[in-house]
Amino acid sequence: MQTTIGIIAGNGIYPETFIAAARKKVPGVKLVVAGFHGETKEEVADLVEAMEWFRVGQLGGVIKFFSKQGVSQAIMVGQIAPRNLFDLRPDMRTLMMLARVKERNAETLFGAVADELQKDGIELMDATTHLKELLPSAGHVCGPKLKKRSIEDAEFGFRTAKETSRMDIGQSVVVRHGTVLAVEAFEGTNACIKRGGELGRGKSCTLAKVSKPSQDFRFDVPCLGALTIDACCEAGVSVIVCEAHKTLILGRDEVERLCDEHQITVYALKP
Repeated sequence: MQTTIGIIAGNGIYPETFIAAARKKVPGVKLVVAGFHGETKEEVADLVEAMEWFRVGQLGGVIKFFSKQGVSQAIMVGQIAPRNLFDLRPDMRTLMMLARVKERNAETLFGAVADELQKDGIELMDATTHLKELLPSAGHVCGPKLKKRSIEDAEFGFRTAKETSRMDIGQSVVVRHGTVLAVEAFEGTNACIKRGGELGRGKSCTLAKVSKPSQDFRFDVPCLGALTIDACCEAGVSVIVCEAHKTLILGRDEVERLCDEHQITVYALKP
């Protein structure tokens, strides 16, 4: 029996990275994509068997499309820009779902989406499915080797980010010499990097990006990619510390090239 996977695709290279991995690891798999206007790359349509376009908030339409295509498993890959989360045009199913959600944060909203999919027999898979090789082990990942002072800042930033993520404030912080310069909130990681770099005067800053203590890996998985490296280069962030085995590095070859070019280190820690 043919496996059919539904892909709820946001922006960036995450969707196409998953598509390539699924083709490699699941022989004969049928892939169908729910894309979003202003987010998903149009080129993704050329990589799959079927694709339909939706506005953010059209959950009922996505589920109908997946059911028609015979989807039994789905995966969320790629971010939705925060500005679009405030420009929702919800259909009736989304309105009913939102009415049941008391706290509207990423975990509760995406958890509610998973519940709605399950009602129609569609299992939401971990967002790292078929991508385990993209999760770095603890230690040096790429870029220049770290000196003791930089490792101390990495560990400090990592501990701080773990605390802010535990309180559901944000999963990234920028630090310098034991001082917290910026904490991610709704604006997203790249805006946090820019603000932290400005306050740190663009020199010797460290970005720490972690998972939540009770991270649901079906959604909101920490990711690093070329855009993250570019943002760090522009802001003067020279070290990126991520969580070992719980952070996806997308476009690894390009990340390594950029890190070597701009002398930025990626380093992974375990809690």
